[in-house]
Amino acid sequence: MMRSAAIDRRSFVKAAGIGFLAALTPKSLMALERTDAVYASGIRAADGSFAVATVTERGEVVDQVALPARAHGMAFSAATGMTVAFARRPGTYAMIFDARNKREPIVINSIEGRHFYGHGAFSPDGRLLYASENDFDGNRGMIGLYDATNRFSRIGEFETYGIGPHDMTVSDDGRLLIVANGGIETHPDFGRTKLNLGEMQPSLVLIDATTGALIEKHLLPAQWAELSTRHVDLDDKGRIWFACQYEGHRKDLPPLIGHFAKGEDLSFIDLPEQTTRRLANYVGAIAVNRSEGLVGVTSPKGGASVTIDARTGKVLAETAIQDAAGIAPAKSGFAVSSYDGDFLSTRSDVAWDQHIVRIS
Repeated sequence: MMRSAAIDRRSFVKAAGIGFLAALTPKSLMALERTDAVYASGIRAADGSFAVATVTERGEVVDQVALPARAHGMAFSAATGMTVAFARRPGTYAMIFDARNKREPIVINSIEGRHFYGHGAFSPDGRLLYASENDFDGNRGMIGLYDATNRFSRIGEFETYGIGPHDMTVSDDGRLLIVANGGIETHPDFGRTKLNLGEMQPSLVLIDATTGALIEKHLLPAQWAELSTRHVDLDDKGRIWFACQYEGHRKDLPPLIGHFAKGEDLSFIDLPEQTTRRLANYVGAIAVNRSEGLVGVTSPKGGASVTIDARTGKVLAETAIQDAAGIAPAKSGFAVSSYDGDFLSTRSDVAWDQHIVRIS
């Protein structure tokens, strides 16, 4: 269960220490005192530079850490307080920092022949960082293993048993790696061009986190072979929720959201037709609010966020949000950002990037 917001805020401030707090402006200090939660997200500033912003649940920017290039996904370790920002595909950097202090961030680079896919996750104890990567000449997905106790040195890799791994996560007990293989072939020589749209094989896989052995692989039904599995999250029972982006005909109405658990087949949520149309065949992010039993998704193409009852699959709310981007659990419901500068009730002179992570 998620801790209370007040405990989250106090924990963040306590861990930050006097040095960090003294460096904040009075406005940032007041924002931190009033917030119900603390988040991090990549941004593009008005001058075109990139950074990671620490932000309150009201959307007030508390602090920023400069990035070498545009970021995409974020990951946070509750065990160590470290946050990582992954470069947008086909980027080759990941930057690890502690949002509660001013220590110099650690920047790592993918090895030769690899690039990051924009996502990753920490082991529950914070000792390992897993990153989705592309072996672009071998045309296979990989998970890079990085030692968080030794400045995130690369110590190995596992196959993802598919092509185009995008988002991934780790089971609460640390035993399973859960990977969404989008099924789309790319190569940095061709930028972000999708090279195999007629021959996609999207899948969701469970991998042994210790050995890298394949435990389960779930291919999507043949009629939805162009439905790219993109993002995943876990509920409080360990059920895996996934969201998709459709590469087929724009008039089709494919299922976009589903779930499964180890030993089960994939199940799709039967969304109302109007909801599927509103999502425009493209779910950009998914998040689970464990304490309230909710699943939230956003669609920048459809300009919407949708909240679903995790138990029944019923759509509880649909909200029009132009350029809806990131989503993460809030005290009630979800915090949602936009490329347009909105973060819940606050508009900033920045473009929020695709993903948000709660860091308190």
